[in-house]
Amino acid sequence: MILPAHISELAAKLGASLTNKKLWITTAESCTGGGISYALTDTAGSSAYIDRCFVTYSNDAKHELLGVKKEILEQFGAVSKETIEQMADGAINATNADVAIAVSGIAGPGGGTKDKPVGTVWIAVKVLDKLSVEHCLFAGNRSEVRLQAIEYSLKKAIELIN
Repeated sequence: MILPAHISELAAKLGASLTNKKLWITTAESCTGGGISYALTDTAGSSAYIDRCFVTYSNDAKHELLGVKKEILEQFGAVSKETIEQMADGAINATNADVAIAVSGIAGPGGGTKDKPVGTVWIAVKVLDKLSVEHCLFAGNRSEVRLQAIEYSLKKAIELIN
């Protein structure tokens, strides 16, 4: 995969911040399919701040690997504030990382509903005791939605770390 230059630059900037502050990062990704961890590990020296990440595309994976409660998934769905908060916490608990980025959304072209249209993405970034949870509505095709979610997540992590 070839990343757009601006995403590679953001990932390198985040990596430098993690290295400078001696922090470890993990990701818990659904709609981005590992794109965030790919961007992070595309930077040479990334083993200094990243050890393991999760692609939890199904509800079973979210539950089994990250400890997202089945009741949360049933009541609120995979694309929700409640789910990504538990995804971020679960990723940190499973890895002992200092930072977690969790993303779940509907990249399309299908799967959208009136309440959760295509382009709906929830993003949680947890840095030590700081938690940011955001609901985004991105436009474009599947690839564009995914790239926007990756870019937004990297920017938010940089903002919270610095």
